[in-house]
Amino acid sequence: MKRLKDGPGALRPALFPVGVLLLAAVVPARALQTPQGATAIVGATVIDGNGGLPLADATVVVEGRRIAAIGPRDAVRVPAGARVIDGAGKYVTPGFVDTNVHMSLSFGMRWSETNARYWDRNADLNLQGAQLHLKHGVTTIRDSYGALLPGMQVRDAIARGEVVGPRMYVAGNIVGWGGPFSETFSGDRESELTLFEEQINDSITLGSGEELMHMTPEELRVAMNAYLDLGPDFIKYGGTHHFNYPTTIGFSPRAQRVIVEETQKRGLVAETHSTTLEGLRLSILAGIDLIQHPEVTAMREITDELVEMIVERDIICSLLPNKYTGEVWKLHLEERERAAERWAKLEKERRAPLTTAEVRRKIQETGIPDPRSVTIGNLEMRQMNGRKLIEAGCIVSVGPDNLLFGAGGVAPEFTREERPAADHLKPGIGTIIAIEGLVELGMTASEAIVAATKHGAMACKALDEFGTLEVGKLADILVLGADPLAAISNIRQLEVVMKEGDIIDIESLPTHPVTGEW
Repeated sequence: MKRLKDGPGALRPALFPVGVLLLAAVVPARALQTPQGATAIVGATVIDGNGGLPLADATVVVEGRRIAAIGPRDAVRVPAGARVIDGAGKYVTPGFVDTNVHMSLSFGMRWSETNARYWDRNADLNLQGAQLHLKHGVTTIRDSYGALLPGMQVRDAIARGEVVGPRMYVAGNIVGWGGPFSETFSGDRESELTLFEEQINDSITLGSGEELMHMTPEELRVAMNAYLDLGPDFIKYGGTHHFNYPTTIGFSPRAQRVIVEETQKRGLVAETHSTTLEGLRLSILAGIDLIQHPEVTAMREITDELVEMIVERDIICSLLPNKYTGEVWKLHLEERERAAERWAKLEKERRAPLTTAEVRRKIQETGIPDPRSVTIGNLEMRQMNGRKLIEAGCIVSVGPDNLLFGAGGVAPEFTREERPAADHLKPGIGTIIAIEGLVELGMTASEAIVAATKHGAMACKALDEFGTLEVGKLADILVLGADPLAAISNIRQLEVVMKEGDIIDIESLPTHPVTGEW
C-alpha cells in the first residue's frame, strides 16, 4: 500500500513521525468519484447561500470542477451526454464550511495514553476526522489548533486528489500556547510533565509556543515568520490563556500587532482566542480578521462597546452554538434545577457564608446571578452573548470546536464506562448541530445557511472560489431531500455531496478508519 512521504523531519522529535497516511493502492480516490463529462441537477430548488429567495424548478450544470450554469429549468441547456440528477422535490445548497475543528489527536484530561497509542497514526486520524465532516456535507474545514505537519500532509493529499476529503485549512499551534500539556492550555506545570508530554508539546508548537510571550516585538517578528514559513494557512494566537477562570492576557498590544501584521502581510487570516473582555478588546485593536468563540468571555456578558467594534470592523465571529443549544441546553436546564436544590440546602444548613470560590461554583451550576460576584453561568453567558452578536448583525460563521475523539478526548478503548453520545462535538454531525443552533439563537434558516456557507468561505478568504452557488465557482454542492428553509433540521436529509464536481460516495466514508465510533 502506498504511503505519503513524511514532512520535514528536522522539525519534529525523532520519536514521533508525522504520521502514516494510507492511500488507495490501485486507483486514485478522485478517479473513483469523478463522473464522465458534465453533471446536471434538474428541477431542484436552489438555495445559493447569498440569503436571497430560493430559485424553484432550477437546473445546475457542472462541468469539470466548476459550476457552468444555474437558472430556471427552461432557460438552462443540459449538455448532451451529461449525467442527470433528478432534482424534483429536492433542495440544493452550497457545501458547508466549518471554521473551527481540531482533528489532531486528543486534547482533554488523561490524554497521554491516547496520544501514545495513536501518535504515529496522526495523519490517518486527521484524514478519518476530515472524511467524517465530508460525510455530513462539510466540504471545507479549518483546523484551528492541532499538529501542523500531519495536518498539512492530509491537506495536500486531498488537494492532489490522492485521497477523498474536504478542503482543509490548517493553523497548527495556537501561537503563544505551549501545546496540550502546558500552563497556557491546560494549567499543567512544566516541572511535572513526563518526557513524552514534553515531546508532544514540541511537536505541536514547532517554535511557536510560550517562549513567544517573552520576546521583544523585534524577536517576535522573526519567530512569527519562521513559523509562517512552515506553511500554515492561517494564524490563530492566544490573546488570552485557554482556561476559563482566572483567564490572563497573553500578549501586550505591541506584540499582538506584530502577530497580526506578519500574518496579514502574507495575505492570511489572523484570528484570536481571547476570552476576557479586555483581552478581546486588545485583539480587536490589533486588527484581527476573525474571533474564535467570541461568545466566550470568562463568565461575563460581552459589552456593547466590544460588539460595536466587531460590527464596525467586519470581524468574523466563529460561533459554537452546538455547546449551548439543543439537547445540550435541555440537559443543562435539568442539571441546573437539581443544582439549585443542592445549593439551597447547603446554604440553609451552613452557618458560615459561602466562600468566593463557592459563590462562583454556585453561579456556574445553577445559572443564578449572585450580587457577591460579577460572573454569570458559563452556558448562560455563551447563549446570551451568541444572541447578542447575532442581533447586532455580526458576520457569523459556524465553528463548533469538533474534536477528533469527541467529548473527553480519550479513545474509546481507554474508557471503562460507556460515554454519552456527545454528538455535538463529533466531526461532521457537530457542525450540523451548530447550524441548527444558530436558528435556536434567533437566525432564520436562510441566515444560518449563509453563516455555514458564504461566511465560512469568507473566513477562508476564498469567497471568490466557493461558499455560494454561482457560475464559475467550484462545484461544492449538497442535494437535500427536504426543505431546510422550512425546518433547518432538514440539512440532515443529505442525499448527494459534490465537492469540486466530484460526487462523493458518502457511504464509504471514512475510507480507512483507524479507530471505531467516537
